[in-house]
Amino acid sequence: MTEPAISPSVRALETLLDTATDALSPLMRLYRPYVRGLQNLPADGRFLLVGNHTQNSSEVLLIPYYVRSAIGTRVRPLADRQFGRMRGLQADLVTAYGAVVGTPDAAHRLMDQDETILVFPGGAREIAKYRGEEYTLSWQNRDGFARIAIEHGYPIVTAALVGGDDVYTSIVSRDSRLGRASRWLSHRLSGRSDMGMPLVRGIGPTLVPRPQRMYLSFGPPIATTPTEGEADAWTPAIKGRAQRQLEAELEDLQQIRSTDPFRQLNPLSWPAALTP
Repeated sequence: MTEPAISPSVRALETLLDTATDALSPLMRLYRPYVRGLQNLPADGRFLLVGNHTQNSSEVLLIPYYVRSAIGTRVRPLADRQFGRMRGLQADLVTAYGAVVGTPDAAHRLMDQDETILVFPGGAREIAKYRGEEYTLSWQNRDGFARIAIEHGYPIVTAALVGGDDVYTSIVSRDSRLGRASRWLSHRLSGRSDMGMPLVRGIGPTLVPRPQRMYLSFGPPIATTPTEGEADAWTPAIKGRAQRQLEAELEDLQQIRSTDPFRQLNPLSWPAALTP
């Protein structure tokens, strides 16, 4: 399957985004994200990144930035299928960023080309966190990423991010009256009840986001080539291993964050910020 022709507007946006990415270094030095595990990234760029979504989606920026900085490859995110309905400038921006709608055909095509791929198995529904759901994965029966990685012999690298779910605080639980109402409204508007947005607050009672340091960890690669006699059970085994590794990384990063004096980006604590 050949790639569709790229329009001049998308090419221009690609150049603009590349320039913006190259200019991010001073900002990264200012906010000093905690980043570990870059040595776990296969140097050939042929691997599948599996991450968690957070409420402010900073992982969509940070993961590709640090992969590119470490090994020089461009990350191709697999976007939730709802993004396939975008048109105009929004669609051009998603395409210019390198993202493709996360269909099996798209994933197969990218792996055939040995691309570095990023997927969030929880999809967009993992962004909407109700009270008590911070840093939890919403994968349910989604194991397509593991099956396709196995078919192509693609190693999986987990990418855990902590900090994004602390920018806002959800003030309702999923099963509360307001939580059920938001999910009902989401279903009426989009046909998906899992996209309901909870009521949140940032600084005080406002929607101004709380400044938070981000904590990113790349786990050791998970080999996906099955051994003899294990092929039938290999997809759920790989999915389970990736999920357990990502959950363990998230728990560990939360522990690190709890002792970091720079976790709320207080400039006075900058010299004492924890480093890997």
